Amino acid sequence: MEERKVFDNKDVLVTGGLGFIGSNLCIELVRLGARVTIIDNMLPRQGGNLFNIRDIADRVTVNVSDVRNQLSMNHLVKGKDYIFHLAGQVNHVDSMKNPLQDLEINCTGTLVLLEALRHNNRDARVIFAGTRGEYGSSVRLPVDEDHPTNPKGIYAVTNLTAEKMVLVYDDVYKIRGVCLRITNTYGPRHQMAHDEYGVFNWFIRKALDDEEIPVFGDGRILRDFLYVEDLVDSILKVAAAEEAYGKVFNVGTGVPVSFFELAEKIVAIAGTGRTRFTEFTQERKEVEPGDYYADITRITGTTGWQPATSLDEGISRTIDFYRKHRMEYW
Repeated sequence: MEERKVFDNKDVLVTGGLGFIGSNLCIELVRLGARVTIIDNMLPRQGGNLFNIRDIADRVTVNVSDVRNQLSMNHLVKGKDYIFHLAGQVNHVDSMKNPLQDLEINCTGTLVLLEALRHNNRDARVIFAGTRGEYGSSVRLPVDEDHPTNPKGIYAVTNLTAEKMVLVYDDVYKIRGVCLRITNTYGPRHQMAHDEYGVFNWFIRKALDDEEIPVFGDGRILRDFLYVEDLVDSILKVAAAEEAYGKVFNVGTGVPVSFFELAEKIVAIAGTGRTRFTEFTQERKEVEPGDYYADITRITGTTGWQPATSLDEGISRTIDFYRKHRMEYW
């Protein structure tokens, strides 16, 4: 299906739209002709950054508010055709230090959004961005959507709960919803101030600073790394596919890469930095699920989506972006 026709002239709300995934999604939605409203609470360290949308700032509406605010959400959902729900607490370590905040943002925030839709706009379609962390430790590889869900951290528990809420409102109130379990994503517009929201971009910062890249353990743990533009493409294809609603989809590449291999590749492409092995911190050890890579048969079969960016190309494009805009992210 041609996404341009689907989103052209549509009213769209993106929660968490100033963050990494949200801003990249907003840029593409604007390109496709959508009228985009962004809501973001701009909490410190969470990744919201106005520089992320500088190229489209005059073509979007930004509302600095919180998905937990019922008055805001009741107002913002009115008249919207699509709601891309990306607002969330996505820090694994913080979720164990401050689990009540995690519960508030990820669960209460999602419920406030769904209730706003129930009372003000039952015709909107909801696309929820969840995490592969909902599976916990893999019992078989690659991981398909029927794999057991045994989250290892509160962040993953609250994401799984939010996903279930979206599916319940789809079933009971017919507010069409679709849920994605997204693998480790990297690319431009990711926060670079700390390493708690995904190690990939932190590896890139370390390489660009010509420092040691810390690889935990023996570096053999496998992950499935997805370039953000491919993720955005998957989100839009799912949103545009009528038959996707009411379902859960993995989003990933299905290609396993070890952390050591990743670090070596980044050093080679950047031409700076070096790799060193280090022990897991206790906090990371407690929430580390081990090997993961996705079975993407369902999303490919339903929407035709497939990732298009090779790891080498994605790393190269990410490095180029941060070399150019280091001052806005370091």
